[in-house]
Amino acid sequence: MALELIGKLVKVLPEVTGQGKNGPWNKQEFVIETLDSQYPKKVCLTAWGEKASDLKQFADGDTLKATFSAESREYNDRWYTELRAFRIELTEGDGAGAPAPGYAAPAGRPAQASRPAQPSQPAGMPFNTTFDDESNDLPF
Repeated sequence: MALELIGKLVKVLPEVTGQGKNGPWNKQEFVIETLDSQYPKKVCLTAWGEKASDLKQFADGDTLKATFSAESREYNDRWYTELRAFRIELTEGDGAGAPAPGYAAPAGRPAQASRPAQPSQPAGMPFNTTFDDESNDLPF
């Protein structure tokens, strides 16, 4: 499963290298902040091998589109998730024709148009008022 994330490059972490049974390896983690102005999120992704050296061409603050796959592994009854970036591209800041900021859409498939905004709850509405499923969307 391939996903895409568009955001601002916040930080490139130090490169990590090692020696495995198949030879030397290297990886580098980097942090992207989504462009959603109301609820921006920071996401840490990992670039392996030659993709780690590709990160050197980008500067903090650049708007990037990262195509990645998500994988989780278990170790000692704990689960560890890695977002492995396999394509990192510089994007234009205008966002024309791009998916919604920070939206992770399957790669190769266009992002669906978002639903029209739902009216917010009036100030005097009681807490226990029921809503239909359509208006009960949370921002997270």
